[in-house]
Amino acid sequence: MNIIEKKIELEDLDLVSYLGVNDSNIKPIEDNFSAFISVRGNQVYLKGIEVEVLAIEKILKEMKFSLNTTGKLTQEDVQTIIRLKISGDEIVRTEESENVILYSRKDVIKPKNKSQEEYMRVVRSNDIIFAIGPAGTGKTYLAVAFAVGELKKSRVQRIILVRPAVEAGESLGFLPGDFKEKIDPYLKPLFDALQDMLPADQLRSYLEKGVIEIVPLAYMRGRTLNNAFVILDEAQNTTEIQMKMFLTRLGAYSRSIITGDITQIDLPNKQPSGLIQASEILRGIEGVGFIQFDKKDVVRHRLVREIIDAYEKHNSVENSKINGTKK
Repeated sequence: MNIIEKKIELEDLDLVSYLGVNDSNIKPIEDNFSAFISVRGNQVYLKGIEVEVLAIEKILKEMKFSLNTTGKLTQEDVQTIIRLKISGDEIVRTEESENVILYSRKDVIKPKNKSQEEYMRVVRSNDIIFAIGPAGTGKTYLAVAFAVGELKKSRVQRIILVRPAVEAGESLGFLPGDFKEKIDPYLKPLFDALQDMLPADQLRSYLEKGVIEIVPLAYMRGRTLNNAFVILDEAQNTTEIQMKMFLTRLGAYSRSIITGDITQIDLPNKQPSGLIQASEILRGIEGVGFIQFDKKDVVRHRLVREIIDAYEKHNSVENSKINGTKK
């Protein structure tokens, strides 16, 4: 008999819901297998005959899947999973599971509409992805979810989240504090997304160890990013030179998502946007994918869609007046 040991990390889980009160969801497993099972914090230690340890590992994974997809896990659920495993029956997975982007600490993150499904398909089949569209379509939030998912699967070693520090009608110079304190508000939306997806202790550890970096675009010059998932957010506010600089940072085994809204360009002196130029130049290159969102894809408050629509109508009227005057 081959005796083996395994340690399983229980990441991003409500441990009480997963393990049950006083580890009551583990007891049915102990009743059906002779392998030693020990729960310590967010880790499960297994020791026993190889075939049993591997079977228990699969049961624990199915328990996680059940909890994340239904929001609950009962002892009856655990018994069913064990019974199916022992009998050799395949546990039926719905097609919906294929659409899961990330099991976050709060929720199961998956596409909410057809455009987000297309976004997921484009991300899965390309190394550089441009996601362009209005606010509220989920392009940045899902980009962070894709990155966290790749990190958890060990497909990348780190995540780098980047934003250009462009003054959107407000002056950085008048903000209090040193440069870092002035720049932090520009990076806060990315940090907020991470807080939704990772436990506080784990996020803090990742940030301290440099596994996750949140940096201004200016700090990217001269770097080569290997084994990384890199997100450039608010890319409409990059200049043409900055966009080229960013795209050429990508190193071996790295991927990137570039997000932006070309209707909200805040570059000074009406400089051309690097996002617009890149989306014209790079189309047709294998490995570079594009996804275009519009106002019908907005998944925030219903008023966001109506606000976007109202501004579009207003701008259309104003442009008509200007064109009419020129005539």
